[in-house]
Amino acid sequence: MLHKKILEELQEYIDFHLTRDELDFCLEAPHPIYKEEMLSSELEDFIVKNQKPTLNQILFSYIDEKGVSDSVIYKKAGLDRRHFSKIRSNPDYRPKKQTAIALALALELGMDDTEELLSAAGYSLSDSDKSDLVIRFCLERKIYDLHTVNEALDHVQLKPLNA
Repeated sequence: MLHKKILEELQEYIDFHLTRDELDFCLEAPHPIYKEEMLSSELEDFIVKNQKPTLNQILFSYIDEKGVSDSVIYKKAGLDRRHFSKIRSNPDYRPKKQTAIALALALELGMDDTEELLSAAGYSLSDSDKSDLVIRFCLERKIYDLHTVNEALDHVQLKPLNA
């Protein structure tokens, strides 16, 4: 059996180290809940600093800049009124890539503005995709007519833009 004095020393040792370890833990490593709160706050700050405008915001700012009505744009893009209304009324709506491209053509956007619009929808024009190269070709040459772009796509045996 352990002597009473050794047991007391053991208890003091444990108390000292537990208290010290708890203090060290609090000072050195944040508590898991604190870490989560800190991460959540950092994440929110990151999103606020880096989030770009939505497709909805960008699209309608371009329409306003052009000074044209919604109906002119959705007709030029080959969209029906209901589909366009869905884009307008739902800020989180993400149309198909072909639809975003058709809207860029209808707005007669340059390459940079088209890339911005596509990026807001979660897309980009790839240099390794034949269809995207046809779209780039048309944009660089300011060919915005949907029928003409579809003829170019058909010429290289690709699907037309069906917004």
